Amino acid sequence: MNKNTVIGLVLIFGIFIAYSYFMSPSKEEQARNQQKADSVALVMKEQRDSAIRANASRLALEELQKAQEMEKKGEVVDSAVMVQMELKDQLGRFANAASGEEKYVTVETDLLKLRINTKGGRLEQIQLKKYKTWEGNPTILMNPDSLQFGFSFFSGNRLINTERLFFQPFWTTKNQHGHDSISVTGKDSVQFAMRLYPDDGNTGFDPANYIEYLFTFYGDKYMVGYQLNFQGMADVMDASTNYLVLNWKEKLIRQEKSLKMERINTTVYYKYLEDKVDYLSETKDDEKFLKNEKIRWVSFKQQFFLTTLIADTYFAEPRIQTITLPFEGNYLKSMSAEIGIPFSPAETKSIPMRLYVGPNKYYTLRKYHLDLEKQIPLGWSFFLMAWINQYAVLPIFTFFGDLGWNYGIIILILTIMLKIVLFPIAYKTYKSSAKMRVLKPDIDEISKKFPKKEDAMKKQQATMDLYKRAGVNPLAGCVPMLLQFPILIALFRFFPSSIELRQQPFLWATDLSSYDSIWTFPHGFSIPFYGDHVSLFALLMTLSSILYTKVNEQMMMSSQQQMPGMKTMMYLMPLMFLFWFNDYSSGLSYYYLLANVFTFVQIFLIRRTIDEKKLHAQIEANKKKSPKKSGFQKRLEDMAKKRGYPVKK
Repeated sequence: MNKNTVIGLVLIFGIFIAYSYFMSPSKEEQARNQQKADSVALVMKEQRDSAIRANASRLALEELQKAQEMEKKGEVVDSAVMVQMELKDQLGRFANAASGEEKYVTVETDLLKLRINTKGGRLEQIQLKKYKTWEGNPTILMNPDSLQFGFSFFSGNRLINTERLFFQPFWTTKNQHGHDSISVTGKDSVQFAMRLYPDDGNTGFDPANYIEYLFTFYGDKYMVGYQLNFQGMADVMDASTNYLVLNWKEKLIRQEKSLKMERINTTVYYKYLEDKVDYLSETKDDEKFLKNEKIRWVSFKQQFFLTTLIADTYFAEPRIQTITLPFEGNYLKSMSAEIGIPFSPAETKSIPMRLYVGPNKYYTLRKYHLDLEKQIPLGWSFFLMAWINQYAVLPIFTFFGDLGWNYGIIILILTIMLKIVLFPIAYKTYKSSAKMRVLKPDIDEISKKFPKKEDAMKKQQATMDLYKRAGVNPLAGCVPMLLQFPILIALFRFFPSSIELRQQPFLWATDLSSYDSIWTFPHGFSIPFYGDHVSLFALLMTLSSILYTKVNEQMMMSSQQQMPGMKTMMYLMPLMFLFWFNDYSSGLSYYYLLANVFTFVQIFLIRRTIDEKKLHAQIEANKKKSPKKSGFQKRLEDMAKKRGYPVKK
């Protein structure tokens, strides 16, 4: 590795350090954040206590339901009457809604298959019809075993949670009345409602008053309308109510081959009402309480799919959490969101919301103008990386993907186009290294002239004077390296999260978004930090990187001695990539392999166009010329002349 490359690496690390320093919050901001994190959630304390009371109601309700089942079987239930009385005390005017029969209504669109349960009135199962899991099974984003979803509020000083109460189905279209299966296609839409009725004071329901969940389904959209309507509830719900509390908890189901990659791309995202999109940590368990904050939406995000609840107005002070689940089983992480929804019994007649359940696909999400696409890691924290993915990679993927081309070929086209764009930079880099090689004898002479350590400053000055007289910029090779670096990072972030590559086969790889495997070790055997399989694309990428390091070492020779241990480190890095990329996106390893191959081709072509003898003659001619003075230097000399100071010619 020559001096230019070392300086380039130092600059790269310097940029990262500077970025981390300037982007880190100030002490005042840290103090405010810590105060928010450590403060007692006074506004939400009542909701925490309410959740405990809601759990008590749920347990009482379960006891009643068990008692009812025992009665149906003819078993003696001594405590049934007592449970009924306790339930009346717990649920007040919603005691009759505590018992009922679970019924299901299935809704099918062109894209989704959904199931709604009368118990809780909730949308409890969602299947994406156009996608399969890595094992070829239907892609289920939500199922009743993994979901808790219900609203809490006060009625008669009693905490009511809708999750275990029985709703009544209501068909808005007469020709679908009583059907347990609804379908909609194309541009059409259909509505269906679940209604929760309070007691009428006797043993029945009051049909004039209700809480309604109104669903709107579209034939060609992943977006579902979800509106809460309130009819005649001002006297049923406590007048002091300011918020409904949504308790949403879900275990996200595994969909992809690489459990490790899917897990580290799964977390909770949310958007502030008038601000940026943020998220919880992807690599560790995390929790946030957004005290005094308003958000527009909250999303349970997986590697390629989303379940996002969107407010038409806003949600208040959510508490969100992620917990990583054990590797056993079919679940990734447990997500929870406790959300305040502004509500006044006397004034609020409806709360419009929407639910997006579908792929994490850039152009699909962007059309909603809600910043939902910010959940795709395009490199939003650094605009240049985001632009590369947004205006180069995605358009190429979309254009050729719509033509039905194989994505292995599309990645090849992307690599060629990027190499063409970067060719002037590569040419300048090689030419700079050629100039340094031509100057090597002169630099060796300077080293012989100043062999002592105490003459290091003189040696450096003489070297820089030589560069100046020869018209050589020693940093010319660093700038191209820095310009290429954002492209590498941009693709590194985007490829593993690109749904366009999901389950796309190429050569021996069955899924370019996940690792390829030509050999799997016996069950239970795994190499630490490497894994239980061998990725051929990662292996080929590593070999090509080692070869490139060897070629680069020979090509980038200069007058400077290599730093101790630097050569070993340069060969060690590709080996580290082998361990890193073995479980990564095979499409990314394939791209890096192609990039290395095309770099070899570029070096061969550039070598044939640069005549080093001619370049040497040009440098010798430059040495004889007076070095060109910069405008700043000229102004300094003019100022010195005016003041009568001698100026060196």
